[in-house]
Amino acid sequence: MTVLLAAGAADSRPGSLDSSLPAGTPSSHPPVSPESRRPRIDPACALASVSGADLQVPLVQGGTSAYANFDHAASAPALTQVTDRISQLLPYYASVHRGAGYASRISTECYEASRGTVARFLDAADDQAVVFTRNTTDSLNLLAGCVPGETVVLDIEHHANFLPWTARGRRVVEAADTVEETIRRVVAELCSKPAALLAITGASNVTGEVLPLERLADIAHLCGARILVDAAQLAPHRRISLRESGIDYLACSGHKLYAPFGAGVLVGRRDWLDAGEPHLAGGGAVREVGVARVEWASSPQRHEGGSPNVLGAAAIAAACEALAAFDPAELIAHERFLADRLRGGLTAIPGVSLVNIWSDSADSVGIVAFTVADHAPGKVAAYLSAEHAIGVRDGRFCAHPLLARLGLDSALRASVGLGTTSADVDRLIGAVATFVESGTSWEYTVTDGLWSPTPETRPLTADAPVGAAACLIG
Repeated sequence: MTVLLAAGAADSRPGSLDSSLPAGTPSSHPPVSPESRRPRIDPACALASVSGADLQVPLVQGGTSAYANFDHAASAPALTQVTDRISQLLPYYASVHRGAGYASRISTECYEASRGTVARFLDAADDQAVVFTRNTTDSLNLLAGCVPGETVVLDIEHHANFLPWTARGRRVVEAADTVEETIRRVVAELCSKPAALLAITGASNVTGEVLPLERLADIAHLCGARILVDAAQLAPHRRISLRESGIDYLACSGHKLYAPFGAGVLVGRRDWLDAGEPHLAGGGAVREVGVARVEWASSPQRHEGGSPNVLGAAAIAAACEALAAFDPAELIAHERFLADRLRGGLTAIPGVSLVNIWSDSADSVGIVAFTVADHAPGKVAAYLSAEHAIGVRDGRFCAHPLLARLGLDSALRASVGLGTTSADVDRLIGAVATFVESGTSWEYTVTDGLWSPTPETRPLTADAPVGAAACLIG
């Protein structure tokens, strides 16, 4: 993973996020190895099999087209390995931890084994617990209840890593136009008075830009604070070693990790988790309960009150195993090829501008944010969907302070994933170019803040074809 300690200087510590990659991993820097040592990629092919790869969706003008999914940053499709694991486990699905039945024993074993798989995938240290949650937002709110002091955050964060920290004191640092100046501002804030935690994004959910996490971990520790990384956008794209990077806490979501079965993860040091109030008071979080007293369990059970999401945990574990099987260099090379192709194609279209936070960003995951001059992002997104069967995101991406700082009311976001091909990228570029050159072939209006084709001819209810509306009529 090309997470930088300083602009232009990669971390080379053994076992760190960068050093696990073989020399020659493509990046924005000059190549450091011969061409023959670079990973071989075939951009015409998907890296992995995912659900919905052969999905056909209706077009507003009639007919159907293969769906091109550029909304992985919101929710990624399930890997085939994930759906296979769930299918295998479903017949054994039962209560966990206290059931004597065979199915219950199997479910319990699977649930706890999933915890170990996640710990290995993230290379968690011995004193770091794996807590299963509902999603990244749930994980961050859980940790917020355990932090014994103030938290420092940037103003570029997703709302999930911005809003939870207010209860015990949140100090907001305004990001600068460069990564280096932003880091200087973080240092100044941490040095101004004690803070318990620095909560930082691993990769921006708006632009995909990656911060130098090892460097920030070192800074936080030197200033007497711990570091939390919101890895919702980072974990699906980069291998992370908590042990070597110095990251104290990490949160991520299964639904962005190709495991959309309603579970998330918080991994982190046990002492704060064991001292904090249980996230949900109830069964499973206790050792002993009396009428007037309760003895809470230690982590992770302390924060997993209620019946756990066994299938969600199993899905995350299956996704972690599948992602760990990839050559990290191949994965990054494939993603960068597609993202660079998309950026180059979009910038060649008159009126299209890319959105970035920093001028000196050295790395980003496969997220490309852009605007089309004089056109509402919502209209462009509706057109891409209705006339071209291309799914992108529009809006403020749960990062309102960042969009305001960039002077934008909204933008468009295209995010690539393991199932994306160069043909998908070319379809998106061509569709945007057609929009700029010729406009739409259909009328579009705003209703309740949502742009839609008028009239809407695509079936969006139970009248839709079987498959398209299976969730509505099943």
